[in-house]
Amino acid sequence: MLFAYKVSKISLLLGDCNPFLIIITSIYSLMKIKFLFGFLLLIGINFIQAQEKQASQYDFGRMWTFENPPINLFEKEYNLNLDQAWFDDVRKSSLKFASWCSASFVSPNGLIMTNHHCSRDVAISVQSDRENFDNSGFYAEQMADERRVEGLFVEQLIQVADITDQVKNKLTSARDMSDDDKAKMTQQALEEIKAEYSTKKDWKGLRLQTVSYYSGGKYSVYGYKKFDDIRLVLIPENDLGFYGGDPDNFTFPRYNLDFTFWRAYDQDGKPLNTSKHFYQFNPDGIKENMPVFVVGNPGSTERYRTVAQLQYDRDHRFKYLLRWLTNRRDMMQNEYDIISKNKDKEREAQELMGTINNLSNSIKAYTGIMKGLHNEHFMDRKRQIEEQIKSESPGIKYWSELENEYTKLNPHSWAISHLSPSPLRGQVFLMIHQLAQLKEASIEGKATDEELMELKSSISGMAGNLDIKKEKKLMKVLLQEIKTDIYQGDNTLNRLLDGKSIESYVNELFNKSKILKSEEEAMKCISKDKNITKSKDPLLKASDILVSRYQEANMAFSSSSSKRRGLEAKIANQAFKVFGTSLPPDATFTLRISDGRVKAYEYNGTVAPIITTFFGLYDRHYSHMQKFPWDLPERWKNPPMELLKSPLNLVSTNDIIGGNSGSALINQKGEAIGLIFDGNIESLPGNFIYDDEHNRTVSVHAGGIQAALKHIYKAKRLIKELNNK
Repeated sequence: MLFAYKVSKISLLLGDCNPFLIIITSIYSLMKIKFLFGFLLLIGINFIQAQEKQASQYDFGRMWTFENPPINLFEKEYNLNLDQAWFDDVRKSSLKFASWCSASFVSPNGLIMTNHHCSRDVAISVQSDRENFDNSGFYAEQMADERRVEGLFVEQLIQVADITDQVKNKLTSARDMSDDDKAKMTQQALEEIKAEYSTKKDWKGLRLQTVSYYSGGKYSVYGYKKFDDIRLVLIPENDLGFYGGDPDNFTFPRYNLDFTFWRAYDQDGKPLNTSKHFYQFNPDGIKENMPVFVVGNPGSTERYRTVAQLQYDRDHRFKYLLRWLTNRRDMMQNEYDIISKNKDKEREAQELMGTINNLSNSIKAYTGIMKGLHNEHFMDRKRQIEEQIKSESPGIKYWSELENEYTKLNPHSWAISHLSPSPLRGQVFLMIHQLAQLKEASIEGKATDEELMELKSSISGMAGNLDIKKEKKLMKVLLQEIKTDIYQGDNTLNRLLDGKSIESYVNELFNKSKILKSEEEAMKCISKDKNITKSKDPLLKASDILVSRYQEANMAFSSSSSKRRGLEAKIANQAFKVFGTSLPPDATFTLRISDGRVKAYEYNGTVAPIITTFFGLYDRHYSHMQKFPWDLPERWKNPPMELLKSPLNLVSTNDIIGGNSGSALINQKGEAIGLIFDGNIESLPGNFIYDDEHNRTVSVHAGGIQAALKHIYKAKRLIKELNNK
């Protein structure tokens, strides 16, 4: 945004009579030397940055709970008189989609709208051998053609209640208890209250969930109604549902048709009657600066983490995780490039691409978080609000105590990140961990003969099914990650390599280890004697060195976990004491309502409009020479003018995070005017701070969905239902 400022705006900052400015601008006019303009611009930018937005309560976001709806705030900011009945209606129209996304009812007959990326992995489970939903999509021409996905469910939040007073009444004797004992007593109190609510008239038969907010400042109980007969109605091709692929992910302007329709059926196998609570579909409901709301289930935020914790995240946690994800994604992409050329492995390639997309999404998200953590303006805002809370908490040293805990954990950060067992680190690394388990069980007699044999069978079974080329590559990548991130002075890697290069060590390991030769050789090697420590197999040596270091790190983190959790709770409680419910709690994958406006923003030296159109989709297609991931399926190749002019995506200032995917964007009438699916690049630091100046939610425009249904998918039945006809 700042790069869009012109000389006129800089002059306002420096003063119109500033002689330096007059000289520079005169030279610029006469000589037209652009680098001088750039130099002057830089001066202005630095000045502007110094005047940037200060910390505010909204740095903690705008994800409000329904048991404490911000009725007064909405009236003050948007001049809207929204009563409790409105909040109840929009709450019951929204859904939790399985255990990973959000959704909503959009017709009186159980029609559900959510994202393509929320649906794709489960939708392809009902395609026949002759179908490929990624290539061709799916549309049920008749209701009888809608396909049920076994195990898929949605949940509707029927009841909400604030139970803070009830919990605190049960904890009156817990004031002098240790943090662990208080936590146990709190959990017991929540279970008792949940049992009480399960007998209440309006709560019977619902799935009950208790939630703690502000680390114990507030408590709530929720009652969900579950629907588990969910059938696929329409899903677009993957080329449209994830248009632009990873390069366009988390960007705007955007051209993505990320939607899917499902339907909920009742116990009699009939479409569910949802006439009391659903969002009426409105394809023409967008105007600039209008107030809009997102009702959905944001998964997780960490906006109450201290500055010391955020510095740890920046220097260790996310830094290591990002490298790990990127390396594995790149390996999988290479594998996909090979198997996708084999028609016999089409389904395998399809599944692998789903994993690659998920990893790519995470990589871009964590990259954005890391950029935010390196943004000194954001970090300064976190410091400001932390200092404000500290100033109103005299004599309290929770912050310095927590910082001290993380200082002690720094030497173990690389090991806890890189040495934990994971299938994405390869089968051999899993064997290394299982060998450590076997050694411990063998020496200390902690396992029965039957349990020992089960462990041995697991190890030898993996040995008999190794892709040696792939496993070597994974091991080399892992050791290179360790070499890059290992704490200065830690000799773990030196002990393992014993003077060899990573390349030489890995080749020697696979050549000399009998355990890695075959299932028979592995079983023989680990069964020679009950005490396997007598074996000199190099894989056992690797196990001794790497797993023992991981256990040391794990012990360091787990031993301080209770103290850290206790300090985090106390710090969050101090924030609650200072600000109360004027700050929303962190996201917990429970239902929230986020307010905002449809609003353009400056980016990359220009202005992003509030909407994009299908014209832009085709421009991307042809500008990128019709190549993946900007290519279009054949039936999209000759669009009518009416489609081209239709809106496709839009932006608003709503506060969202992962888990919100699939949420409807609604107006003050409770009409669905869009379907959120992403945020812009600037929104990614939203994990720890919300910035309403640059943060934008990206949605599929309801008009874009209807245009695609009409002109491409010929979904007359669906259009009629959405228009309630």
